[in-house]
Amino acid sequence: MSESTDAAAEADQTDPAGRIAAGYAFTGPALDLGALLWDGACLPGRQIRIPLSMLNRHGLVAGATGTGKTKTLQLIAEQLSANGVPVFLADIKGDVSGITAPGTPGARIDERARDVAQSWEPTGYPGEFYSLGGIGPGIPVRSTVTAFGPVLMSKVLQLNQTQEQSLGLIFHYADTKGLELIDLKDLRAVVAFLVSDQGKAELKGIGGLSTVTAGVILRALTAFETQGATEFFGEPEFDTSELLRTAADGRGVVSVLELPAVQDKPQLFSTFLMWLLADLYNDLPEVGDLEKPKLVFFFDEAHLLFSGASKAFLQSVTQTVRLIRSKGVGVFFVTQTPKDVPADVLAQLGNRVQHALRAFTPDDAKALKATVKTFPHSAYDLEELLTGLGTGEAVVTVLSENGAPTPVAATRLRAPQSLMGPIAAADLEQAVKASLLWSRYAEPVDRESAYEKISAEQAAAEAQAEAAAAAAEAEKQARAAEKEAGRATGRGAPKADPSLAEQVVGSGLFRSLARSIGTQLGREISRSLFGTARRRR
Repeated sequence: MSESTDAAAEADQTDPAGRIAAGYAFTGPALDLGALLWDGACLPGRQIRIPLSMLNRHGLVAGATGTGKTKTLQLIAEQLSANGVPVFLADIKGDVSGITAPGTPGARIDERARDVAQSWEPTGYPGEFYSLGGIGPGIPVRSTVTAFGPVLMSKVLQLNQTQEQSLGLIFHYADTKGLELIDLKDLRAVVAFLVSDQGKAELKGIGGLSTVTAGVILRALTAFETQGATEFFGEPEFDTSELLRTAADGRGVVSVLELPAVQDKPQLFSTFLMWLLADLYNDLPEVGDLEKPKLVFFFDEAHLLFSGASKAFLQSVTQTVRLIRSKGVGVFFVTQTPKDVPADVLAQLGNRVQHALRAFTPDDAKALKATVKTFPHSAYDLEELLTGLGTGEAVVTVLSENGAPTPVAATRLRAPQSLMGPIAAADLEQAVKASLLWSRYAEPVDRESAYEKISAEQAAAEAQAEAAAAAAEAEKQARAAEKEAGRATGRGAPKADPSLAEQVVGSGLFRSLARSIGTQLGREISRSLFGTARRRR
């Protein structure tokens, strides 16, 4: 062994902090996370960073409530924007909107900046504010039911595997028949039609749709609508390429999806975030590895996405996360512990920022041990370290420029330079209305789709049935009058051939149609024709 190799080995033993820091000495552009913590001290000369080119390899920001996860994603988002990379943030609690406004100086900020060797300057970043369907402040983000698809719809409706397969059949039928599923009333109309007397035969050749399953789907849709979901589906449909824009000064636009108004509907917004990601995957071309990502997508409250998910849904999420890297998109999941994310997804998250965990209960202790096992071998006692980290401190490991994991590093994180809190409601509203996208997406459009087409066909059928019934009644009265006239003259009337109206009324098609009439008018016609009035005692 050479003298230089011996010296390096000796340095590794005597200066483990230097060995860890050396793993973060990248040559290309990188984001600065903070300074290394070692043996109870913060070492401002030992900087911990993430290579910009590796941010499409996905990541995880985890930690207990109140440990600083939101500030971490704000810190990363700021630096991405400064490097010309667009960012998407889901603002669950309403405290991320401040990223567009300069931060407020103070003693705590100054102290943190000194600790980590940060040149802190209050800075706001270019941003757009969105809302789901216009509920709450923001440019409305809508999807059509067709674009949302049966797998995601099954997840948000909490359907089982059999019901999910039936929903897929319904989507397939609507697609082949040119029945556009734009909003929820379109889906409801198609489901109701396929279990009517007229519609049952439509799916008979490919398995059919049971009335029980249809009933479950319709009830789930009703519950979904009562949560205000009607607003989320419709047109104009949001073009996810809007999330890829840069500002005039070259900085990436930070797109903030404001969710406080729907934070009591976690299944809904987590599934809707998955739609945004899946839509980006479908639309973007393959680009391979880039010097910097085209977009970094932060998926907050990620555990809600996977809770109660079907096998098909998990497969869809896993495939999207695995393949969207080659489209130039990085995804960071933000949650409490790594165990909240399925193993197949977690295995694809190369960049990790783990804030403190609590171990107050046996379940907490189990989660802590599971988290430690997800990290590479470390010079730290991670079980002890993860329970002792302060707010704004985290355990970090990322992918180096050659794709290898860096050494595990306890880190005191830098302070965001934008406002750490929400901007004033009036300022947010003004920013939304001033956006060029407001006029494009603000007003909903309700054009002809499945509901209108099926309603028109049913109305035409009912009108035809009503006309036939009226003609039959008129014919009956004419014959009665003729018979009465025959009695008056003493002669019997010759037997006439069945009239057109009688032929229509007597046909099997008319009887099937009359049975399917669901309106009050249809029921009254049925009673008059078939004697379904109340029996006399």
